[in-house]
Amino acid sequence: MAIFLYTDFGSGDLYVGQVKAVLHDSAPGIAVIDLLHDAPAFNVKANAHLLAALIQHIPADAVLVAVVDPGVGSPRRPVAVQADRRWCVGPDNGLLSVIAARAQAAHVYAIRWRPPALSQSFHGRDLFAPFAAMLAKGPLPDDAVEAQPTGFEISLGGKDVPEIIYVDHFGNAMTGLRASSVGRERRLAVGGRRLAYARVYSDVKAGELFWYENSLGLVEVAANGDSAAKALGARIGQTVIVE
Repeated sequence: MAIFLYTDFGSGDLYVGQVKAVLHDSAPGIAVIDLLHDAPAFNVKANAHLLAALIQHIPADAVLVAVVDPGVGSPRRPVAVQADRRWCVGPDNGLLSVIAARAQAAHVYAIRWRPPALSQSFHGRDLFAPFAAMLAKGPLPDDAVEAQPTGFEISLGGKDVPEIIYVDHFGNAMTGLRASSVGRERRLAVGGRRLAYARVYSDVKAGELFWYENSLGLVEVAANGDSAAKALGARIGQTVIVE
């Protein structure tokens, strides 16, 4: 059993350490693995699709804590989702809904458990982290969750999104399109340019722009030895068109 963390808290800020401190205290000896802490800030849709691509590389029976929560402190519900034997914990704001929509089996639960002290603005530390520790140690108290037969309050569905959802430090721009749905003969229009498919970087000239299937199975825009994002002015949320 392991707990995986995905947040927009920022790897250079003080928030991730506080979450890990709670996990260490609540679930000593259980591995805590960082997936990403510089996720696109406030952007639920982009992160929901990136998480849906990442989840396939998280082992079964693990617990994912996902916190991109601009509505923290509002009436939005905290939820736990069991999707294909993996538990996912986070806000009911659409963030976990793409994972659930694409799972072969998914069950949504409202988290009824509350800690003795709960801040208004840091549910990642005070609610989601200790609850994830409870899941990792198991079993849960009988009244900790309530099944939600109708699912999420906010759902984005399972369809691909033709937008840039993440830009890494190399300047590669991931899209919310699964490469299995895009023919290799198709061109991608983004930032006023039309890009052809290439298998890997070395198949094109130095500096040349192209698209390829990345290691997560997503359509990604890249340049050989250069920043595609800089060349295209690419930004998260920017539309891409498959021609």
